[in-house]
Amino acid sequence: MKIIIAGSGEVGFHLAELLSLESLDITLIDLNKDKLNHAENQLDIKVIKGNSYSYSVLKRANISNSDLFIAVTGDETVNITSCCIAKKLGSKRTIARISNIEFIEKKTEMNFEEIGIDELISPSALAAEEILQLLDQSAFSDSHEFEDGELTLVGTKLDNTVPFVGKTVKEAASIYSDLHFMPIGIQREGTDYTIIPRGDTEFESGDQVYFITLKEGVAEICELTGKIKESIKNVMILGGGILGFNAAKDLIDKNIKVKLVEQNKIKALNISDQLPELMVIHGDGRSVDLLEEENIESMDAFISLTQNSETNIMACLMAKSKNVKKTIALVENNDYFQLSHSIGIDTIINKKLLTANEIFRYIRKGEVVDVTRLNNFNAEILEFVVKSDSKVNGMIIKDIELPRSSIIGGVIKEGKGLIVLGDYKIVENDRVVICCLPRAINKVETLFS
Repeated sequence: MKIIIAGSGEVGFHLAELLSLESLDITLIDLNKDKLNHAENQLDIKVIKGNSYSYSVLKRANISNSDLFIAVTGDETVNITSCCIAKKLGSKRTIARISNIEFIEKKTEMNFEEIGIDELISPSALAAEEILQLLDQSAFSDSHEFEDGELTLVGTKLDNTVPFVGKTVKEAASIYSDLHFMPIGIQREGTDYTIIPRGDTEFESGDQVYFITLKEGVAEICELTGKIKESIKNVMILGGGILGFNAAKDLIDKNIKVKLVEQNKIKALNISDQLPELMVIHGDGRSVDLLEEENIESMDAFISLTQNSETNIMACLMAKSKNVKKTIALVENNDYFQLSHSIGIDTIINKKLLTANEIFRYIRKGEVVDVTRLNNFNAEILEFVVKSDSKVNGMIIKDIELPRSSIIGGVIKEGKGLIVLGDYKIVENDRVVICCLPRAINKVETLFS
């Protein structure tokens, strides 16, 4: 598969890095020579210096033979223009990164495909959506919904009071046989590798465990793990950038009371004008005195979304010290992920990772309708639609030669989520959610293609 990426900023480099690990033919275009040199030295990719909307540059990149063109520069006008030209010159599929949320909200009406753009992606919109979901599943550190919550992926840390700690998966399943969830991944405390659980896998105190659950299973997981699903009614947001604004707007639409702290006076006034229902506070959100004056201890959630990762982490730690129930920090440095739980932050979000998740749907083989990767979780969770000619169509799960480093977490059948075991028969139009370690992905894709 030949993929051309326009833009070697944080998102572009991260995508190139992930895609190069898939042994794909990657070309990176940018005007910044230093960034291109860094990418060329670090990754097994081709680089071209120039404008991504230049006819000659795209021709040099062999655009007519490309399967996917991804424009993720910091300028949405450049991204839109580049995609239009790339499509005209023969690229099979194009994706443009944009910052204007209106384009996504009105994309059907505006019919971007007509001008050559197959998909629009907004990292800020994806992050705002992630924040809403995390607050909805406030008891958990990670969450991702499939088909509007018919199946939900949740992650939580086990302590030694959890009744199935010390038991194997098989033992736990026999004791809690009427429950509506199943484990699909375990991250051992202090390690950076992921375990796909089998019957003889033992749960340990300190494990970060990921479950696939039905709607009724969420409460069951909370009860067993001692987590409390808090009602989120009051939220404080630090940072009034695009993401802070979008997150505040979405939360207000959910009838949640929001306070937003922004240091830049002009920006604070503009936000206040655009969202009159929002309480905007002009001040330095790093000031403990300011946050105490604004009653941070009465907040159900604190979300730090400034451009500085360290500021976001420190602000969340301070909020946690004031007994705020849920803290979320925007962090661009992946090295911080492992530290988040140990230092007391509930959840870290990363726009690069969310954008990569969205784009990976278009490079996976088979009928993949959803892909997600979680923070510090070395696995992909994919949702496949079973077609009439899929190899797994008509097969019973226990008869499928799935790699040991993969596991079927659940099935959505005719719009309803199911937790399935080895005797379930997969049929056409089933939507199968499966967790795979990187080495298993190619084999799993062939089974569903």
